[in-house]
Amino acid sequence: MKIFSVEIENFRGIRSAKLVLPDHAVLIGDNNTGKSSVLEAIDLALGPDRLSRRPPVDEHDFYEGNYLPLANPRAPEGAELVPAPKIKVEVTITNLSSEQEARFGAAVEWLNTSTGEFYQEASLAGVDVAEIKAALRVTFIGEYDPDEDDFVGNTYFTRSLSEDETPTSFSKKDKQHCGFLFLRSLRTGSRALSLEHGSLLDIILRLKEIRPQMWEGTIGTLAGFDVASDPVLGISGVLESIDKSLKNYVPREWGVKPHLKVSNLTREHLRKVVTAFIATGTGDHAAPFFRQGTGTINMLVLAMLSQIAEDKQNVIFAMEEAETAIPPYAQKRIVHELRKLSAQSLFTSHSPYILEEFSLDETVTLSRTGNGKLAQAKIELPESVKHKRYRQEFRTRFCEGLLSRRVLIAEGATEATSFPVAARRLSELNPTIYASLEALGVCVIDAGTETQIADLGALYKSLGKRTFALCDKQTGPAKATIEAQVERLFMHEEKGIEDLILKNTTQAALERFADLLDWPPHLQTKYPNPKIQVVVALKDYFSWSKGNWGIAEFLAQCCEAEIPQWLREACITLKSLCDVPPPPAGEGDEEDAVDPLS
Repeated sequence: MKIFSVEIENFRGIRSAKLVLPDHAVLIGDNNTGKSSVLEAIDLALGPDRLSRRPPVDEHDFYEGNYLPLANPRAPEGAELVPAPKIKVEVTITNLSSEQEARFGAAVEWLNTSTGEFYQEASLAGVDVAEIKAALRVTFIGEYDPDEDDFVGNTYFTRSLSEDETPTSFSKKDKQHCGFLFLRSLRTGSRALSLEHGSLLDIILRLKEIRPQMWEGTIGTLAGFDVASDPVLGISGVLESIDKSLKNYVPREWGVKPHLKVSNLTREHLRKVVTAFIATGTGDHAAPFFRQGTGTINMLVLAMLSQIAEDKQNVIFAMEEAETAIPPYAQKRIVHELRKLSAQSLFTSHSPYILEEFSLDETVTLSRTGNGKLAQAKIELPESVKHKRYRQEFRTRFCEGLLSRRVLIAEGATEATSFPVAARRLSELNPTIYASLEALGVCVIDAGTETQIADLGALYKSLGKRTFALCDKQTGPAKATIEAQVERLFMHEEKGIEDLILKNTTQAALERFADLLDWPPHLQTKYPNPKIQVVVALKDYFSWSKGNWGIAEFLAQCCEAEIPQWLREACITLKSLCDVPPPPAGEGDEEDAVDPLS
């Protein structure tokens, strides 16, 4: 069993989305793109315990918080209201087992997996039968019920919504036959080894058809335990005096003999408080499992998942941020094990160690527009970037760009290290005008050479990223090629960034930096007193330290006026492009950005 596709409407930050998922996938994108919302939406439709929460959705689960009927701004005065928005999540499941096909027989449809079209029968003339698979569609609908003044939600067989007068619910038992397990980051471990409904231990016991007959015995034992009955503690004496006073005011039938018990003696309460203890260190002392280190808890969760997968074949695992508190080698182990144990695994992650475990076809890049439309993109490498190079340089050159919303492609290592330092330094000196690249959500990618800028720009642009470029002076055709692939090209008029710095800073800044430097021996011999010819000496030093933070260190000790004007204006322009203030009331959706470099 696997999730072929998911369609989402009006859920959290997603107004609309349709995603087609591979057998194993990692969902990537900048923060607040909607990665977790996709998994939460699938859980609404397929999670066996998700809808036991009451209410199943709330105000904040609706796109922009709209769940009431709305007035149509284009309709004449007095016209009917637009129907109240509903949350809809449609999930299409393929690769059904024979048991699942038998159970859901009436609801099974036939899907052409190459086109996404549905048919009423498995074999059609002119259609490749191998591409047609049995499929099951289910739809979650969440809405506000004004009569109850509350939110309601349920999952239905999708076909029944259009074909039957009364839609057929996709029940909790049906969902258990689908085997979808969603593991939320930092939230799963806190109750994994408890006996709460829906905990991992509870799931394992249900899969093994074990029903612990311990509640009555435990409740009886606790009922017979009188807390603080020892007179030495003094509590029993106080309770006895209360009992005597009580008899003076009320008859015996109203209540006598107050005493302390361990709990309120219900099995639901016991489910919440019964938990596993684990010995720590080399001694015998045991502590609650949730008090262990976060990494230990996560690995414990993985061990329990393997138990679930062994007992329930055809399971789908969805996992948020598997890298939390886990070292790189363990991150890789988690991905490897879950892929091996499950029919399908879905991850969200910001870790390069996890991302590189997935092929290009398995990497689903998500982007979201300002009006809430979520889209996916496939990584298509340009001709100049061979797959071998992509794999070799993934951590150092490609990963950060895939995880960001905005990408600045720098010509080389010197530009890639220097420009962020200049922006950070300027933001420290004058935060009202400048902003660091980190604050703007811009990551810098070292293109390695000017000839790679356009190709990398095209790559990130195709993935829905806002792309910018930074380089030395280019020929007319080269400049045009780059500009065609990026939103804004920052190109200075010097042949190298070293000349840009040396020609456009102050003598005082150069001499101060020369005094601060620990000159390498060969340059110290060549320039015994570098301040005498500081420009020449520093040009040699910058060339020697190219790509090794030489210019970045110089910029980090400059005041605002000592940083070349071109760099200052580039930082202002980038801020205006990435941090556009909201338009005044009554004006357009976007405000034209001021470009001091134009």
